[in-house]
Amino acid sequence: MIFNWKTMLFGLMLVALVVLGRIANFYHTNAITYKDQRDKAASALQLAKETITDMQTRQRDVAALDAKYTGELADAQETIDQLERDVDAGRKRLRLNAECPASGTASTGSLGDASGPELTGSAKRDYFTLRERIATVTKQVGYLQDYIKTQCP
Repeated sequence: MIFNWKTMLFGLMLVALVVLGRIANFYHTNAITYKDQRDKAASALQLAKETITDMQTRQRDVAALDAKYTGELADAQETIDQLERDVDAGRKRLRLNAECPASGTASTGSLGDASGPELTGSAKRDYFTLRERIATVTKQVGYLQDYIKTQCP
């Protein structure tokens, strides 16, 4: 067997070329894989940023709604409280649509008690409690309606 350096060198260069080709292919494949992973991570990060921005916007909107209706509810409560103080102090009166029951006796012509029908103390408290609850429920329903209109797509 004749040892030919040119053939051996050609063979070594061919083997080296094949090995270098495989190494290049390996790193090329890894580079593509890492690029895909990077692109997916960047897309997920962008989606997360958009979600956070949307959530912050919604939180601000809900806080504004809450402040608006909390203020309106406090104003309504203050109005009811002031009305109750005015009624208790005699500055304002509650109007009643009531009739005094007939006593069954004939009128003697005297004026008797000239005051009209009034609510008892517990009835007054019940009246103001009902007004307060009506105002509260009205404001809560308004708040929920606005929340649904603005926050639920």
